[in-house]
Amino acid sequence: MAAPLHKRVKRAVRSALLRAAIRLLSYLPLSAALALGAAVGRLAWWIAPRERRLMLRHLALAFPEKTDEERSAIARASLVHLGMVALEVVAIGRSGVAIDEYVSFAPGSEEVVRRAMARGKGLIFVAGHIGNWELLARRLALVTQPNAVIAKRNADARLNELVERFRAQGGNKTLWREDPATGRELIKLFRQGGALGILIDQDTRVQGVFVPFFGELAFTPRAVGDLALRFGATVVVGTSHRRGPKRGEGHELDVVEVPYDQAAPDPQAEVARLTAACSALQEAAIRRHPVEWVWMHERWKTRPPAGVSQAKEMPKSQGLSSA
Repeated sequence: MAAPLHKRVKRAVRSALLRAAIRLLSYLPLSAALALGAAVGRLAWWIAPRERRLMLRHLALAFPEKTDEERSAIARASLVHLGMVALEVVAIGRSGVAIDEYVSFAPGSEEVVRRAMARGKGLIFVAGHIGNWELLARRLALVTQPNAVIAKRNADARLNELVERFRAQGGNKTLWREDPATGRELIKLFRQGGALGILIDQDTRVQGVFVPFFGELAFTPRAVGDLALRFGATVVVGTSHRRGPKRGEGHELDVVEVPYDQAAPDPQAEVARLTAACSALQEAAIRRHPVEWVWMHERWKTRPPAGVSQAKEMPKSQGLSSA
């Protein structure tokens, strides 16, 4: 059923304004874009009370040992960071800044990626909304081709086109979850030894498993494990963080390989274990840089069935017993 006319008009106007703003802001120098993004983030603390409450509630769950003042400071800084991320993405294309200089690999991380690609079975790059995930994908695409990311379409087709074009300019093909052809595209990508980026740090309407995240079970997409066991691709977790206190110092990309047993006697348990290992690495990155994650997202919204225990229901193999 089509949405009512007034809602369609509202969406069309909002979309047109947003696209016009993106075009205009793309001409800003990167330093000015970062400064504007930080200002918008500071303003958001005062004009978005619902998001502020969610952030503080989630931070209390994740960091019960911190004081209210410490958690409030993290939440404020996180909004500033997210404002900078948004404007950074908008302005980077015309900035003249070389992406391989603005986003650098941490020592040893690029070698992890290149070794994985050299195996020829493909690479599953597990990411999250940590640091600047869009620039992370652009940097990765310089050493992993062919390259694609999985995403969910929103209701605005023109914004989807804008996102798809931005990613394509950075060497990343967008595979939409809703498209019937995406399954065939995935098979083709892995047969070519390409790389696939998947975000797993949000509670979304996909097949998933419950794994520990900051001491609570969180419903987490399981596609990484399913694809890894099917195609034998190397699995790595990548996170980025800002290199320094100054706004224009760019980002550093950390990459860790996560081993798994493709011939595990219990594939479902191996998928759960692999998913838990990837989530644990993301949690560790967020703990190191807590202001660089999206604390307003309702990560623990879906609750596990009664009787599910994070200690007993997460089987581990010897290879990842310490992950």
